[in-house]
Amino acid sequence: MCGPTLFMAGERWRYFLAPSRSSLFRVLHNSCCRKKSTTPKKITPNVTFCDENAKEPENALDKLFSSEQQASILHVLNTASTKELEAFRFLRGRRSINIVKHRENFGPFQNLESLMNVHLFKYKSTVEVCNSILHPETRGEKRKLPENRFLRKFLKPDIERERLKAVNSIISIVFGTRRIAWAHLDRKLTVLDWQQSDRWSLMKGTSYSSSVYLEEISSIISKMPKADFYVLEKTGLSIQNSSLFPILLHFHIMEAMLYALLNKTFAQDGQHQVLSMNRNAVGKHFELMVGDSRTSGKELVKQFLSDSVLKADPRVFFPSDKIVHYRQMFLSTELQRVEELYDSLLQAVAFYELAVFEP
Repeated sequence: MCGPTLFMAGERWRYFLAPSRSSLFRVLHNSCCRKKSTTPKKITPNVTFCDENAKEPENALDKLFSSEQQASILHVLNTASTKELEAFRFLRGRRSINIVKHRENFGPFQNLESLMNVHLFKYKSTVEVCNSILHPETRGEKRKLPENRFLRKFLKPDIERERLKAVNSIISIVFGTRRIAWAHLDRKLTVLDWQQSDRWSLMKGTSYSSSVYLEEISSIISKMPKADFYVLEKTGLSIQNSSLFPILLHFHIMEAMLYALLNKTFAQDGQHQVLSMNRNAVGKHFELMVGDSRTSGKELVKQFLSDSVLKADPRVFFPSDKIVHYRQMFLSTELQRVEELYDSLLQAVAFYELAVFEP
């Protein structure tokens, strides 16, 4: 195992610990086997899961559930709002949106089979959805304690699950030594705003003047829209080398300033609006980790931009009136990798997928 090495990536200091061959293979193996099965543990009797693309006999779904169960499922599908549908397992994100849109365009669902006419629904996924509506609490109660422990591993401070589930928009903020970037996303993973600022002078000199930090950060915050939560990247940089002290001090001052300036109502209600999200947790979510080092997310962000134009149901949606601007902004970083810009978007997506949508 090689010793730790300090290197600069996109003007941001990082520790790199070169892994041995055995540890590298172990990391790659764990990465491949990391995803959990989404098959529910409890289903209604006689429900069997088959190949997603296999053709089922006519009225196959109606034969799996009693008339009372069908009535309960259809009542939810025909009356619940998008947010209410997202409370059920397998109905998070685009699926709940597609159900409401289909209902508005074609009227209420007449039977369970008609749910398969909705985009993203086939036989297997429709069975899973029906079961999640019939058993909304069974799996949730079993997962409640482990789920809270899971959140604590990458999100600080502790936030009630209900507040996370009710989020409508967040601003993800990532800062380095010379720039700061932020991404504003709603719960549909639509990019409402995405910016960076690299015209600050906080690391010029060693005075660390509080007034200068206050002026610079206040100016940046004034450009940010309001959101339910402001999520800061937590690098986990440890001071193993005295030469890193100036950078570590800068990070701590930045974090403290952002917590103080963005938690505007904390004194009144004691509710945190600013959270810190572990950088490596985001890297693991997108499989960007190699050993203890996180690789660049540039290509992944580039793919998000491309998919938003080419795919009908992209993972991240960039509005048509802003996509050209965002693409130009991204292309302007080709020569100098602006990791803060890429990371702010990836962190926002990971926050929703890990903390908000995860059942």
